[in-house]
Amino acid sequence: MTKEDILAIIKKENVKFIKLQFTDMLGMLKTIEIPSTNLNKALNNEVIFDGSSVTGFAKIDDADMYLYPDIDTWLILELESTDNYKVGRFLCDVYTSKKEQFESDPRSILKNCINIMREMNIGHNFNVGLEPEFFLFQLNEDKMPTLKHTDFSSYFDTPSLDFNYKVRREIMFELQKLGFKMEVSHHEVSKSQHEVNFEYSNAVDTCDKLQTFKVLVKTIAKKYNMYATFMPKPIKDVNGSGMHVNCSISDINNNNLFYDESMPNGLSQLAIYFINGVLKNAREISLLTNSTINSFKRLVPGFEAPCYIAWSDSNRSTMIRIPAANKQAKRVEVRSVDSSCNPYLGLSAILMAGIDGIKNKLTDFQSIKRNLFKMDNIERKALNIDNLPHDLQEAIECFKKSDFIRSFIGNDLHSKFISIKEKEWLDYSTEVTDWEIKNYLKTY
Repeated sequence: MTKEDILAIIKKENVKFIKLQFTDMLGMLKTIEIPSTNLNKALNNEVIFDGSSVTGFAKIDDADMYLYPDIDTWLILELESTDNYKVGRFLCDVYTSKKEQFESDPRSILKNCINIMREMNIGHNFNVGLEPEFFLFQLNEDKMPTLKHTDFSSYFDTPSLDFNYKVRREIMFELQKLGFKMEVSHHEVSKSQHEVNFEYSNAVDTCDKLQTFKVLVKTIAKKYNMYATFMPKPIKDVNGSGMHVNCSISDINNNNLFYDESMPNGLSQLAIYFINGVLKNAREISLLTNSTINSFKRLVPGFEAPCYIAWSDSNRSTMIRIPAANKQAKRVEVRSVDSSCNPYLGLSAILMAGIDGIKNKLTDFQSIKRNLFKMDNIERKALNIDNLPHDLQEAIECFKKSDFIRSFIGNDLHSKFISIKEKEWLDYSTEVTDWEIKNYLKTY
């Protein structure tokens, strides 16, 4: 689209308000709204906001920051439109008061990582498809979320048992109106748990779509007096919600560089190197792919979530598996990631870890055929299979020591991320929980 195209659409569709959106350090979508009469100002990159009020952004003595709308992200938000007017939106990159690219802007970091891949002549596109899972819980009389189920269905149940299929169907319908190409939706393993997938795209576009997707899912859920949560593990002793990352690298003609028909599993040597790089750096990047205390309560044995650093052609007990797929769809599925992460930073971490493997031609990790959940620690140790971090504190320590992480997110964001996450861990570790009251109050 051009600026003129958008001006014509705004006039024709009676768009009166435009949202300028960007993502903070923790992955939260932020919004500044302007009247459509100020569109020229926005498209000339002249809209200023207070960066000191945004997590991980500017200091208070240099707070003014600029939003640079990405014209290709233009959407009319049908769910927010009325009979009298419509609402549009752009996703934006963030620039400093000197109109220089803000080094800690997550969206810009991902773009920079993709440029590194191109400059190294590895490939042209980092293609990603996501599988975000979520729970639909009841709202109480005050419209606050509870942990009460909205269904008692299980994996792939039919509409006669899974009456929340209507919610998923409306989510798909509204996403299609926004230009999403939808793949599949279904009930997940746990009660009230669902999955809705949209078609893969280049990594930046996929992250942009995810940010829109999460807002829309929550909006539709509210219409049904439900609350949609992407929290990784809201309920003990049931499967948590992940966000499997299916990724591949293609050349400028969109040929899949992860495919090699001469290999038994169809995986190219480039893909093998990529897998090894992700596994080598798995512990260091875990704070970016699994960013909360709750994330690590999902990554435990027994609930289909991978906690062991290994890969397999089809084995679902490993952190990475290779789905059965044809030439164009041959891909690497990173199964440890969850939706609490900042998607731009999480995908940056996976890409740069993969590039590390490609650059250094890593092949230390061999495909594992056995079920790792049925092996004990001694057996796994004999195969040199390590664990992902057990909790946020361990993930912070791995992240802290990592020069590799600093190399692509920069010292500023590295330091800020550690500071915020250490505070989160301190708050958690000093909290007196219901479990402690139940187990200790009467005993001692």
